[in-house]
Parts: sequence; C-alpha cells; structure tokens
Amino acid sequence: MGDLAKNFSRYEFACHCGCGFDAAAPDLVAALQRLRNLLGRPVLILSGCRCKAHNRQVGGVRESLHTQGRAADVMVFGKLENLDPERVEDLGLFRLGFKGVGIYKWGLHLDMRKKKTVWKG
Repeated sequence: MGDLAKNFSRYEFACHCGCGFDAAAPDLVAALQRLRNLLGRPVLILSGCRCKAHNRQVGGVRESLHTQGRAADVMVFGKLENLDPERVEDLGLFRLGFKGVGIYKWGLHLDMRKKKTVWKG
C-alpha cells in the first residue's frame, strides 16, 4: 500500500540525485492511480520529481514540469508499447486527467500541463 495513493508511495517520485525533493502533485498521483486501476497492472515510475540541478544534469527542458512535481515518466509492461499519438484519446489518457503525453521507446511522459499536448520522442 502506498502513502500517496493505493499503489503509489512518495519515495517512487523522489528526485534521483538524493536531494529529498519528492513533492508529487496530488492531481498527478490521482491520475496515475486511475491509470493503474484502468490497466490492472503496475505503473513503474521511472522519473518523477526532479530538482533543477538534477533536471539540468539529465538534459530536461528548462521549465520542466518534473521540477514542479507535475510530471512523471512511466513504464507499463505489456500494455502501452508501440502507442501511436492518434490512439492517446482512444486510451482515455486525457479523461484520466493527464494533459501532456509524450510517447517514447522506454515508456510515457505524463504531465499535468494546462493544454492537451501529445508528442512522440
């Protein structure tokens, strides 16, 4: 059991540099829990919160939503491989609450930006 949601704990979102930044936004955590419930399988958080220094170190964009605790890079085995941008709406990712969806070989970038945006990286 998680301390942020049924299946998510604060430590999963912690900045990988060890600085202690782990303030994941409640709406992001809630949307990730809805995704987990919908898929019926674990959603692995690859990168959640990032301090500005760590974000620079990993090549993140300057105003990354990771630095605000409003983005997560995730992997879901067996469900979301080879996702086409055109299918994002069909899967209901926007209905779950996400606004930004980046599709990469390693998984998905999901965030809580203001405007619906989908891209393939």
